[in-house]
Amino acid sequence: MTMILGLVMVFSLVFGGFMLSGGKMEIVLHALPFEGMMIGGAALGSFVIANSFSVIKASLRGIGKVLKGPKWKASDYTDLLNLLFELTRLYKTKGILALDPHIESPKESEIFARYPRILGDHFATELITDSFRMLSMQFDDKYATEDVINRKIKKHHGEALSAAQAIQTMADGLPAIGIVAAVLGVIKTMSSIDQPPAVLGAMIGGALVGTFLGVFLAYCMVQPISGRLAQIENEDGTFYQVIRDVFVAMVAAHPPSICIEIGRGNIPTPKQPDFYTVEAAQRELATV
Repeated sequence: MTMILGLVMVFSLVFGGFMLSGGKMEIVLHALPFEGMMIGGAALGSFVIANSFSVIKASLRGIGKVLKGPKWKASDYTDLLNLLFELTRLYKTKGILALDPHIESPKESEIFARYPRILGDHFATELITDSFRMLSMQFDDKYATEDVINRKIKKHHGEALSAAQAIQTMADGLPAIGIVAAVLGVIKTMSSIDQPPAVLGAMIGGALVGTFLGVFLAYCMVQPISGRLAQIENEDGTFYQVIRDVFVAMVAAHPPSICIEIGRGNIPTPKQPDFYTVEAAQRELATV
């Protein structure tokens, strides 16, 4: 939603200001299809050359993420705390063997089934189950456990940011590509040097549209999309850090309620449930 609002503001204020100052859109509109073909073609072609198909597909999905916003909502963080509370409580009261059905077959687990959004995220589910699986194999050093989970999160986060980095690289190249298009326009103009000044002026104006378009696309469209996508990936990455914090606290032998409170502290402030909401949820789960 913010992306659409921002684009409306950019186009209306930039081109509105241009026309209100006496600028004529005819030259821009006449040159736009040809300059756009050169600049867009060069940018997209370079993007394809520079990236694998997986990154290209992730970049296309990334534009959808920018339109929709972060994946994890406030209710999802509350669900995550509830899920982790149920698992840590079960571990503390009945031991690791009681967790086996839930860890080995999460899709058939009645606990995971209560939180379908989390179960639908492959990495979140895998991070939880793999962490408990390490515990079942006597891997219970809290520092080593935190290091292993951090490595998994870092790998996943690096892969998630690859799309934003690829889009940013394209944004960095667009101003130079705009200059290439402008130079081609100047070359065309110089080949028509015998034309009247009015014709030459229109041709030079059309060539300068290339420079304008490259800079405009880079800094008013592509770079903001890249920046917003990186923000979203960083914010969504916090979801997995909560899992890490709760699990490490559990390995350190803290009670389930303390483990959950430690995890709650890492949730982004706008989506962070208050202490009393989490406490009330835990009391309800105690009867389940």
